[in-house]
Amino acid sequence: MMETVFTPLQSLGGGALIGLAAVLLMATMGRVMGATGIVAGLLQPASGADWVWRAAMVAGMVSGPLVVLALTGQMPVVQVPVSTGMLVVGGLIVGIGVTFGSGCTSGHGVCGMARLSPRSIVATLTFMATTAVTVFVVRHVIGG
Repeated sequence: MMETVFTPLQSLGGGALIGLAAVLLMATMGRVMGATGIVAGLLQPASGADWVWRAAMVAGMVSGPLVVLALTGQMPVVQVPVSTGMLVVGGLIVGIGVTFGSGCTSGHGVCGMARLSPRSIVATLTFMATTAVTVFVVRHVIGG
């Protein structure tokens, strides 16, 4: 049985940092902080300046464990209870979903909801409902 660890302070801190980053990006660049859009624009930038801010955002996203290491002296423990093949399949499914959904959870859930975008509200409700059903099936039907 998979156990979920309750981490309210870390979750609050992470959420606050994501919200702060979204507000700062909107205030300084006039851009919405959708992770998949940022990465896609990094791979095909409109200009050199466009590439620089996107690269800085991605560097900030992936350097989080190094900040934890600097603050605590140890890397965060990450346990992934599925195979590499399942991670690849999951990544492909997510990629298809963000393409058809015109954005990801960070773009719709954090930024779109804050702007009261009807499209983002529907997308976020869909993400949350799908997540709830998936967790129920995995934990109670399949027995993971």
